[in-house]
Amino acid sequence: MAQINQRLPQNVEGEFFVDSTCIDCDACRQIAPASFRDHGGQSSVYRQPQNPGEMHRALMALVACPTASIGTASHRSARSGVTAFPVHVVDDVYFCGFTSEASFGAWSYLIVRPREQGGNVLVDSPRFTTPLVKRIEEMGGVNLMFLSHRDDIADHVKFAEHFHCPRIMHEGDGAASRGIERVTSGVDPLRIDDELLLIPTPGHTRGHQVLLYRDKILFTGDHLAWSPARETLTAFRDVCWYSWKEQTHSMEKLLAYRFESVLPGHGRIHHGTAEEMHEHLERCVARMKKL
Repeated sequence: MAQINQRLPQNVEGEFFVDSTCIDCDACRQIAPASFRDHGGQSSVYRQPQNPGEMHRALMALVACPTASIGTASHRSARSGVTAFPVHVVDDVYFCGFTSEASFGAWSYLIVRPREQGGNVLVDSPRFTTPLVKRIEEMGGVNLMFLSHRDDIADHVKFAEHFHCPRIMHEGDGAASRGIERVTSGVDPLRIDDELLLIPTPGHTRGHQVLLYRDKILFTGDHLAWSPARETLTAFRDVCWYSWKEQTHSMEKLLAYRFESVLPGHGRIHHGTAEEMHEHLERCVARMKKL
């Protein structure tokens, strides 16, 4: 719970505040940009919510915060923020909210599909919390967990045990030692079913992989994201834990695929036409080769 006596001085006066435990994960700024900003290394409230819509988004940000660094002076109920998740993103994909400090606030997604088409897929792991678990149960549960890489797995064990679902992860990130049921290997794409294609993308970590859904939505983990500053797709060299050369090569491989949406674990979501996304990816690869 956020502590008002640790309230950051960069917050404007009013109901909502961010305290000094903030780890600068960017979740609140993505969820409620009308209220939260980056003041340099941490987030703060630059404008108090002005209407019910902004209030709702601020409460969603409070709930999603991985370190419980967002608070309200009056200890306002966060119920509307809790019940908002999973929240719709695009097509039949939902953002789970409830990010985890163990994953540095990485975003997790739920793909909702009929059982005859393979059932629901949990992409990376959020915090295991009762309200979220109950809502996922109402939406059909989890039939498969896709784990992009070792950084963003959070409470995967609890989700797997609760939903009795297999997990899929690459051996390069120690999948076998984590008890993963489906361990992938190598660098060749793997067809999971008619709608899901797993693509190994080593670079950020040795065993990083992305998931392409219906040749339309690309779940990118920490491999690729949208940069609002550059207004294009980007990779982050300062958090490349394994090999920038390999990550560049992996990025170049993605040029062979078609997608319209990038949904990362860290970084910003972006949607566009397949042609636009291909052009952005080409620019990203060219920039990476120069670094």
